[in-house]
Amino acid sequence: MGIVVLTMKASVIEMFLVLLVTGIHSNKEMTKIKRPKFNVPQINCDVKAGKIINPEFVVKCPAGCQDPKYHVYGTDVYASYSSVCAAAVHSGVLDNSGGKILVRKVAGQSGYTGSYSNGVQSLSLPRWRESFIISEGKPPKGVTYPSALTYSSPKSQAAKAGETTKAYQKPSVPGTTAEPVTLMQAPGTTLVKATHTTLPKPSLSAGSTTSSPRLQPVGHRSWDLDLWSTITSSQNSPRGNSVSPSGVQRQDALGAALQKPAGVHASLDCKVDLSFLIDGSASIGKRRFRIQKQFLADIAQALDIGPAGPLMGVVQYSDNPATQFNLKTHMNSQDLKAAIEKITQRGGLSNVGRAISFVTKNFFSKANGNRGSAPNVAVVMVDGWPTDKVEEASRVARESGINIFFITIEGAVENEKQYVMESNFANKAVCRTNGFYSLSVQSWFSLHKIVQPLVKRVCDTERLACSKTCFNSADIGFVIDGSSSVGTGNFRTVLQFVANLSKEFEISDTDTRIGAVQYTYEQRLEFGFDAYSTKPDILNAIKSVGYWSGGTSTGAAISFALEQLFKKSKPNKRKLMILITDGRSYDDIRIPAMAAHHKGVITYAIGVAWAAQDELDIIASYPAKDHAFFVDEFDHLYKSVPKVIQNICTEFNSRPRN
Repeated sequence: MGIVVLTMKASVIEMFLVLLVTGIHSNKEMTKIKRPKFNVPQINCDVKAGKIINPEFVVKCPAGCQDPKYHVYGTDVYASYSSVCAAAVHSGVLDNSGGKILVRKVAGQSGYTGSYSNGVQSLSLPRWRESFIISEGKPPKGVTYPSALTYSSPKSQAAKAGETTKAYQKPSVPGTTAEPVTLMQAPGTTLVKATHTTLPKPSLSAGSTTSSPRLQPVGHRSWDLDLWSTITSSQNSPRGNSVSPSGVQRQDALGAALQKPAGVHASLDCKVDLSFLIDGSASIGKRRFRIQKQFLADIAQALDIGPAGPLMGVVQYSDNPATQFNLKTHMNSQDLKAAIEKITQRGGLSNVGRAISFVTKNFFSKANGNRGSAPNVAVVMVDGWPTDKVEEASRVARESGINIFFITIEGAVENEKQYVMESNFANKAVCRTNGFYSLSVQSWFSLHKIVQPLVKRVCDTERLACSKTCFNSADIGFVIDGSSSVGTGNFRTVLQFVANLSKEFEISDTDTRIGAVQYTYEQRLEFGFDAYSTKPDILNAIKSVGYWSGGTSTGAAISFALEQLFKKSKPNKRKLMILITDGRSYDDIRIPAMAAHHKGVITYAIGVAWAAQDELDIIASYPAKDHAFFVDEFDHLYKSVPKVIQNICTEFNSRPRN
């Protein structure tokens, strides 16, 4: 019996030892199990941070991202419109050979400063909805990151990088509970609203889609964002309105923004060729872009589009401008409104100056439906402020006869003005700075209120001061005979004749410009086209011309005027030469006159007393009967002023333009 007990105890002990050893062995095997290796997703140099939805991620950049074609905006904190990898090189985290980086999204800013660093020139940028910062690609201990990125456009960057996309999951630390991701404020930056509240997209239908609001600096236009929240919260309210914290009752802002203005119709004699330059930049957001399109539809309805009345085309600008449709594409308001509804937002920057140049060079042409007889009007819509300069492009547009109107919506507030690239940009762009051509709207939700004022202004053709006329579109060069046969008294009479003609024109650096040459055997430039830009200054300059005295070399004077005066004429100006002489020339006038005609200089020849009619006819442009004049006495010169002006305007109106 004792032996049996001992044997059983030994068996139990043996089994226990076996289990113990097996367990230890099993634990060793378990400790040898490795975690799956983290695959770092790769991206190309041109991938922008804004295209990646993940708020925090690790990526691998290729070599060669230092190339200037990959744009970067900001310093240390970069706008999400920047190339991720080029920003990494700029920041110094990577060199041009590439490598891994950690990217963290932070709130947008109201301004980004450009700088040159590590071979990359970053650019300045006004406000942007989202930013990011870069650090070395070493994740904190215990934190994992996605091995596949989520893109806003899965068919673009994801496909290029050869990745598959999946729903984003926040990097997690073992043993912790995932929390909703909130964009962080970068140290030392101006915080922008970063909570992505789901808001209804403006729509004429009952159903609405959602999209993220445009991010704005703290304290700036937050009322608009509250309005969208109000709309969301009030959809189940029996009255459909709410009271703001300040106690002001607010109606449905979306309905107000998209309501059709009543009683707005263009007059029957409204005949203009109209181009709308609409803002398609990323900063405007989808909702505001929708409001902008509704505004265009309201304008189209109010104008009563048609071949005998106003015609309208649309150019959308962002990084680059693009014509959505031209003047002759749609010949009635119904078709035009349907086309407006189909316009899709391009995204990018707000390069208004580039868009104005595009319209000047390409839009108002006969091939695009420009009628020539109707004023050219360009209405520029700007959200906030442009990301390029507009002054020079607008000057050329004005000189080309385009009446520029500016609508600025939600312009820069005081603490944002430091980021505006060009101060007073609207005044530098519009046709005239008298208030007629500028409209400022405090909120996109108030845009519908200016439909009627704008229609009235663009149809008031009498006040469209930049339209090309015979009085504001020329460079006029007077070539004045100062020979001995004229005499001092008669020379003053000639100068009065020149002044009387000049008074009839609208003189400025963008309208008609005046220059003068005096000649005898020799020639003298009295003043060039760019010397004076106001009518009083021109009249004083004419009055100050001194009598020279000498021979009469008219041919040499024409050649001199072509070289010293008209060679500096602007390409979009008509060139008019008005030559006054009292006698036959000592030199040949045929070759110089032919050169003037060949170069497009319209020449008027005014002969007095002993001037030779045959020479006047040779000097004058064809037909000579409309461009050559003769008076028998200097005191009768004034009588020819109305006829000269009439013929200048008749010639202007008879020639095709644009």
